[in-house]
Amino acid sequence: MTASPPALTDRFGRRIEYLRLSVTDRCDLRCSYCMPEGFKGFEEPSHWLTFDEIERLLGAFARLGLKRVRLTGGEPLLRRNLPELAGRIARLPGIEDLSLSTNATQLDKHAMTLKKAGVSRLNISLDSLQAERIAAVTGRDVLHKVMAGLDSAQQAGFTPIKLNMVAMRGVNDDEIDAMVAFCMARGFVLRLIEAMPMGDTGRNTQFLDLQPVATRLREQFGLVDAVASGGGPARYLATSDGSFSVGFITPISQHFCATCNRVRLSVDGTLYLCLGQEEKFEFRPLLRDGVSDAELEAAILSALNLKPERHEFREQPNKIVRFMSATGG
Repeated sequence: MTASPPALTDRFGRRIEYLRLSVTDRCDLRCSYCMPEGFKGFEEPSHWLTFDEIERLLGAFARLGLKRVRLTGGEPLLRRNLPELAGRIARLPGIEDLSLSTNATQLDKHAMTLKKAGVSRLNISLDSLQAERIAAVTGRDVLHKVMAGLDSAQQAGFTPIKLNMVAMRGVNDDEIDAMVAFCMARGFVLRLIEAMPMGDTGRNTQFLDLQPVATRLREQFGLVDAVASGGGPARYLATSDGSFSVGFITPISQHFCATCNRVRLSVDGTLYLCLGQEEKFEFRPLLRDGVSDAELEAAILSALNLKPERHEFREQPNKIVRFMSATGG
């Protein structure tokens, strides 16, 4: 007897088990590739999904086979009482992995509470080890806060801690080796990310092809192919003893659409099926109209049928006008 396919399978046979949940579109930084300085077009708080609505919707996803959730933003630590929400998600039957992406400016105040709530892993944005460069990229002098957040995260027992570095030509590409050395010394996983043409901010970022970088680092440090926890899109290299690994997220130079296993839920309950396409499904009206659990699950399956085969960042770089912060990291 042939087993039926998992419920959360899209039209192209991809198993969707990973949801990135944006809990706010606000951020205390203005990274040049994400949100422009002076941006005012934030979602009204009355449109944000409540904790009860989030728990109900993710519970429905989990009943259909969702296994991984990542809390994102904006900056998720700006959402009041986030550890409470984290605990509620971590306790949902079927959720096996709860992680958090953060810029770490608020992390020193919350690391221990988040760990106790059930967050198991952290991804932390760090594009430079130089204070003046961080200020130039983010619009704020915050390197000292990020470093304090990293210290608190390690003290709280988070492992692995992944550092996300958006590699930009002429901006920070000369610091890649320094970041490798820093991560080796501190026990962090490094992830190098190609900038994506999302909104004017993304299109104005100096793109760096990471394929030659991967080749150079492989030869320079004797790295070998590896895998890492998380279920995300990075392709990893590691030292032969496994003490250090570096991931490459390459949506432009070597896209990973054929193995995409994720969708994104924005703070207002809009499900985005692809970063590089416009297909979306709005869950807030359904949640506030009192739909049944069965109707909610049916809506999720209907939404998955909208997921496109791939993005078109190369073919249509001007297509996506929304900023990354509006979609969810």
